[in-house]
Amino acid sequence: MEQRHPAEGHGVDAEQFTRTKALAAKQAFSRTALLTTAEKNEALELIAQELLRSSEAILAANALDVQAGERAGIGPKIDRLLLTRERIEHICRDVRNVIALEDPVGRVIDATDRPNGLRVSRVRCPLGVIGIIYESRPNVTVDASVLCLKTGNAVVLKGGSDAIHSNRAIVEAIHRALQRSALPSAAVQLLDSTERAVTGAFLRLRDVLDVIIPRGSLSLIRFARDNAQVPVIETGASVVHVYVDAEVEPAQAVDLIVNAKTRRVSICGALDVLLLHREVAAAVGKALAQRLASADPPVEVRADPACHAAMAGILPEERLKALDPAGDYDTEWLDYILAVRAVDSMDAALAHIQAHSLKHTEAIYTTNGERAERFLASVDAACVMHNASTQFVDGAEFGLGAEIGISTQKLHVRGPFALEGLTSMKWLVRGNGQIRP
Repeated sequence: MEQRHPAEGHGVDAEQFTRTKALAAKQAFSRTALLTTAEKNEALELIAQELLRSSEAILAANALDVQAGERAGIGPKIDRLLLTRERIEHICRDVRNVIALEDPVGRVIDATDRPNGLRVSRVRCPLGVIGIIYESRPNVTVDASVLCLKTGNAVVLKGGSDAIHSNRAIVEAIHRALQRSALPSAAVQLLDSTERAVTGAFLRLRDVLDVIIPRGSLSLIRFARDNAQVPVIETGASVVHVYVDAEVEPAQAVDLIVNAKTRRVSICGALDVLLLHREVAAAVGKALAQRLASADPPVEVRADPACHAAMAGILPEERLKALDPAGDYDTEWLDYILAVRAVDSMDAALAHIQAHSLKHTEAIYTTNGERAERFLASVDAACVMHNASTQFVDGAEFGLGAEIGISTQKLHVRGPFALEGLTSMKWLVRGNGQIRP
C-alpha cells in the first residue's frame, strides 16, 4: 500500500503547515550562511551519491506521477515529468559541476580606503530563505536545492501535485545525505501538500521568505507575481522566435530550425514562431517541409498564406494548417506545433518580435554579420542568438553548472542564473575608532 503523508488530502491548516516549514528553513539559514565552501561541497557530493543510491526508489515514485500524467492526458509535457536512470545520472553530474564552481559567497566585489582611514568594501552574501514554486520537472527539486545550499541559502520548495511522489522521494534522499554533513537537513523544505490553500499561504510569507522564484508556465508565473507578498524573480515563460534572414545558408538554417523545434519541445527554449524573410520563404519553407514530413513525432505547422503555399503538397494536409494570428503568435506551444510567417524585411521581423516577445529567447539565422549584430543589439530579450539553436539556452550549457531558472526581468538577474544570482551584497566597513564630525 502506498504510504500516505500527513500533508496529503484535505484538512491541512495551510497557514500553519507552510509557516512551520518555512520557519524551520529560516532557523537552518542561520547555520548555512556560516559554513565554509569545503563543508558545502562535501554536502553536495553526499547528495549526488545518495541520489544515485536511491535511484530505484526515485524511479518507482516517478512512475506513479508519470502514470497519473498519462491518465490526465498531458501529452508531450510528460517529458518534463519523466525521470530515467540516465536523467538521474545527468542530474548528479550537474551537482558535481556545481561543486566545481567557485563559491560566490564572501567574494569581494570592490574595496576602497577612505581618506579618514575607513576600509569600505562590498561582498557577496546569501539571499536568505528562498521559495521556489514550480510545475512538473522533478530535476528542479535537485537543482534548486543544490544551488541554494552552495550559496549558503535555505530553500522552501513548492512543486506541483503532478510530481509530488517524485519530489518526496528526492527530498528524502537529500535529507539522508545532509544528515551526514555539516549542513542542516532543515535547510531544504518541501511543501508536499496538494491543497491549493498552501500555495496562497506560501506566497504570503513576507516575514519569513526573502524571495520567491516561480518556474513553469506563464499562468503560474503571473499567479505568483500577482499574488505574492514577497519579492519575485520571474522566470521561464517564453514565446521563442527565430528570424531567417534573406542572406542565409538554407541547409544550415533548416538544421537549426529542426533542432530548435524538435530536440525537446517541453523546454522554454523550444522554438514557437518562425519568421522567414519573404525572399527565402519558398526555398527554406520547402526544405523545412521536406525535413518535417518524416519527423517522428510529427510536427504540425500553422502557416500564413505564403509559407503555406511553399509547404503544401510536401507536408500531409492534416499537419499543415492555416495560421491564426489572433492566437498562434502568442502561444508557448510546449508541443510539436510550429507557427510560420513570412515577413518583408528584418525591420518587420523586429517589429513582430517586439509585439509578441516575452523577452526570453530570440534568434537570427543569417550569413550577414552586420545584420546579425544589429539584431543582437536591437532585440530586448534575456538571450539573443545568432546562428545557434535556441535549445542551448540553459544554465549548464552557459557554464553555470545548473540553473535556478531563466529570468525574463531586468532587476537583479537576467537570463539563466545560478550561484551568483542567488546572492546579494552587503557593505562591510572596518575602522579603528573613527567618529563623524
